Amino acid sequence: MLRQYVRQLGQKLVRRRRLGPREASDRCPARRLNTLDLIALGLGSTLGNGMYILVGEVSVYEAGPAIVICYLLAGLSTLLSGLCYAELAARVPCSGSAYLYSYVTMGQLCAFITGWNLILSYVMGTACVSRAWSAAFDSLIGNHISQVFQGTFSLNVPYFLATYADFFALGLVLLLTGLLFLGARESTLVNKVFTGLNLLVLSFTILSGFIKGDLHNWKLTEEDYRLATSGSSDTYSLGPLGSGGFLPFGFEGILQGAATCIYAFVGFDVIATTGKEAQDPRRSIPLGIVITIFIGFLAYFGVSAALTLMVPYYQIQPQSPLLQAFLHVGWNPARYVVAVGTLCALTSSLLGTMFTMPRLIYVMAEDGLLFRGLARLRGRRGTPIWAILVSGMLAAVLALLLELIDLVYLVSIGTLLAYSLVAFSVLVLRYQPEQNLSKNEKIDDEIDISQWEASPWEPASEAGTSRTLKTLWFPTSTTPTLKSGHIVYGCASLLGLLLIILSLVLAQWPSQVFSGDPVLTTVAVLLLLLITGVTVIIWRQPQDPTALHFKAPALPVLPLVSIFVNIYLLTQMNTGTWVLFGVWMAIGFAIYFGYGIRHSLEENNDQQLPASTSQMLDQNMPNDESG
Repeated sequence: MLRQYVRQLGQKLVRRRRLGPREASDRCPARRLNTLDLIALGLGSTLGNGMYILVGEVSVYEAGPAIVICYLLAGLSTLLSGLCYAELAARVPCSGSAYLYSYVTMGQLCAFITGWNLILSYVMGTACVSRAWSAAFDSLIGNHISQVFQGTFSLNVPYFLATYADFFALGLVLLLTGLLFLGARESTLVNKVFTGLNLLVLSFTILSGFIKGDLHNWKLTEEDYRLATSGSSDTYSLGPLGSGGFLPFGFEGILQGAATCIYAFVGFDVIATTGKEAQDPRRSIPLGIVITIFIGFLAYFGVSAALTLMVPYYQIQPQSPLLQAFLHVGWNPARYVVAVGTLCALTSSLLGTMFTMPRLIYVMAEDGLLFRGLARLRGRRGTPIWAILVSGMLAAVLALLLELIDLVYLVSIGTLLAYSLVAFSVLVLRYQPEQNLSKNEKIDDEIDISQWEASPWEPASEAGTSRTLKTLWFPTSTTPTLKSGHIVYGCASLLGLLLIILSLVLAQWPSQVFSGDPVLTTVAVLLLLLITGVTVIIWRQPQDPTALHFKAPALPVLPLVSIFVNIYLLTQMNTGTWVLFGVWMAIGFAIYFGYGIRHSLEENNDQQLPASTSQMLDQNMPNDESG
């Protein structure tokens, strides 16, 4: 009895979402967003805090002028994840982003974990950006807002709460929540305006940097640092010199800076959540993702180069790097232009994040993994009213009470995990049997998909087992089969485990591995050989020949490199971050096992399948009047 219960529970946890159209959804949000709308959303979410704050931090403490290389490496790494997102968006053009992609390929439990972590990232990110907006505006008017709040609403509470309740940030989140009630088209129109102004300001900054910049700032020496120290009355504000030159902190600083700069690109995945509102999702979503990452890289590269050319890296002010840079070169009026750009960037970043939150919650509630009331739509526009209200209120309360600087890595955990699962999904789906995803899908196709949804860990027949070794290197078919799909699934899972072990080794003992320690170097080499061998096995399997508007190149190498980079960054998180992450996951698991696993649409569809099959066949008869 217990064995049967455990087996049924396991089948529920790995149950995958059918790729056919959902009969349970009575209505869908209106398709109003074009490619330009999606690019504006992506850039609005990407060019925010990272542009006006992160540039200064990395330049002063981690990389110096070599920050341009950090952004190059971070951009290439993000592009790997973006290409994986683009293929899955072309293959599965529905709302839900990495949540839906993992639901299709890895099963219900992994999908819930992914979605729940993305909700964490979006909610915390919204609260963080709103606090940053409040602080930026406060600095422009002489810090009067913070002085009033500190004197009136000071919080004498533990360290993880803010020093004062920021009602300005709370009001900002509630204001933008009200804007989202107007619908996708109106909110993206406002976002396009702010994003356009931000790009104009960044273009002005880049042009100014090349006009007022000095190449000598990329070749600074100890003598320059002594002169800056003796000529400044505020010497404590100077950053470290390092070794000077273009690489003051060496290649280790570049790697650390690149890991930090990856967070600046977080936000492009907002595009993948708009599948049900995009006019042509199979084309516009992949195109929007790639263009967003490319424009974001050009902007970060140009601004970081301009900043380090205008100001010696050790004199950059991390809190307001661009504003202080124009003061340094004597262009005082230009600081007001930068101030406008800062507020526009933070507003568009905030709006982009808040646009994403309710869409993801809506899709998960529609699937039954979250409370179904959150999937309720309002009016002709099809706005997810309750998802917007709940997510906005939660983010507003966090913005009011929390100081979220220490939780940046917590936000990143969910994002990096989602990126890894998306790359895994691309790797698995490309080698699965062809699946028909059209809206006019026939019942035969649905049956084939449900057969593919069988767990890849179910035991194969003896005859199939005897030919497994041969089919690893010499597949019997030129097109994917269930057996080849299961082989790829198993090999990809093994590769994930090997990459985790390799990342832990490199993160814990990097100097010993590269200095030739006999034990650690041998372990690393053996892991690389195993990874190479398993990768070759996947490469030998036939790929799905289905024509898509976009396909990620260089499979299986590209998604594996993306997974490795993301896992390596996850190993850099501190213990406190993982503890907070565990608390968030405990809350999520309570919701999933207490509600979601019993109310999911896949559970209901499986129970109703015998009775509904004949009805579906009747609906596909020639006298069908639907349409």
